[in-house]
Amino acid sequence: MEKNNKIYQAYVEILKRELVPAMGCTEPIAIAYCAAKAREALGALPDKITVAASGNIIKNVKSVIVPNTEGRKGIEAAAAIGVLAGDANAELEVIARVKPEDKAQLSQYMETTDIQVEAAQSEHVLDIIVTVSKGTDTAQVQVVNEHTNIVKICKNGQIILEKEIIDTAEPGKPDYECMTIEDIYDFAMTCDLADVQELLDRQIAYNTAISDEGLKNDYGANIGKTLLKAYGNDIHIRARARAAAGSDARMNGCEMPVVINSGSGNQGMTVSLPVIEYAKELGSSQEELYRALLLSNLVTLHEKEGIGRLSAYCGAISAGAGAGAGIAWLCSKDYESVIHTIVNALAITSGIVCDGAKASCAAKISAAVDAGIMGFEMYRNGQQFYGGDGLVLKGVENTIRNISRLGRIGMKETDKEIIKMMIGQ
Repeated sequence: MEKNNKIYQAYVEILKRELVPAMGCTEPIAIAYCAAKAREALGALPDKITVAASGNIIKNVKSVIVPNTEGRKGIEAAAAIGVLAGDANAELEVIARVKPEDKAQLSQYMETTDIQVEAAQSEHVLDIIVTVSKGTDTAQVQVVNEHTNIVKICKNGQIILEKEIIDTAEPGKPDYECMTIEDIYDFAMTCDLADVQELLDRQIAYNTAISDEGLKNDYGANIGKTLLKAYGNDIHIRARARAAAGSDARMNGCEMPVVINSGSGNQGMTVSLPVIEYAKELGSSQEELYRALLLSNLVTLHEKEGIGRLSAYCGAISAGAGAGAGIAWLCSKDYESVIHTIVNALAITSGIVCDGAKASCAAKISAAVDAGIMGFEMYRNGQQFYGGDGLVLKGVENTIRNISRLGRIGMKETDKEIIKMMIGQ
């Protein structure tokens, strides 16, 4: 693919936009970011905070530990640390550099501050409105559709910033709809690596570091360590354990950043860590690793574009199929093996639900990576699922379209029921 090709440039821009660092699960971090922006607009430390959040935000914040809060979970903790110590200019690293003295103040601040949480009356899957006040002064910030997409800032009723809430492509946003598996493969094989090396090096370094931490110390249900202890050190197990261990740490309060994919740290680790582990096992060159990571990242972004950022459909499933695509290429250097791996993997694990961010995400990641590896091993051994097998249709794009429909439309009511169960209704 030529560098001056519009699709080539779109892929580079998509990768730059998506492969960014985040510290902590992205939904509570989005609340912390919104809260930090609200405090900035207010110009004072508020004595009252109200957070209105859409159901999927509530679902993904309820059970996950917020970094730099001494092990606290939930929306109140995320908003409080964002207000008290957040860097309003750091986006998804808003609470990455919290000082010890700020941590020490958090408990008293939460006890003496009126913090209210309510359901946002919104049709948007991702919607956060943080309102803060001090005396007679108030400020409000709203984030919609993407974790750092601020659509409104106001103080004392005066609008400081406002932009239209749109569900179509934003001006200047790269064209995600141009993505196809065929073009992704072409791009990954021919890309000038100088255009993407910095992004991929950061993904490798950050995500490997948090995986090491998850394997070394005690986090959550220790899925990564359990896999190695129960099943041994085979490459298939190590690939699963690596991704699971990163999630063990991230979901349970580890204060190390990761490079995300599709707005999710769990997906960022799932697309990268198994591919990195396979590259080590195979003795792949650095260039081969980069090209495999381009495949795994972009395949996952393509799958997720049709589903949306948040859904009842577990995002790790898409990422596991993406990782499978990267592994298939490392092992075979063959386009046919990549597309069949994706279809097989999606057929194996279609329908695993998302019940919020928490310790069990690591186990779902393990299952998703296992499906990605199994999808490749099936094809390598002359086996595959065919069009008409459940949701599988002939052609990789048609199968991805079916899975997108399942996640975006078919599981809408499922999502509502999951949220009701999680909040005790």
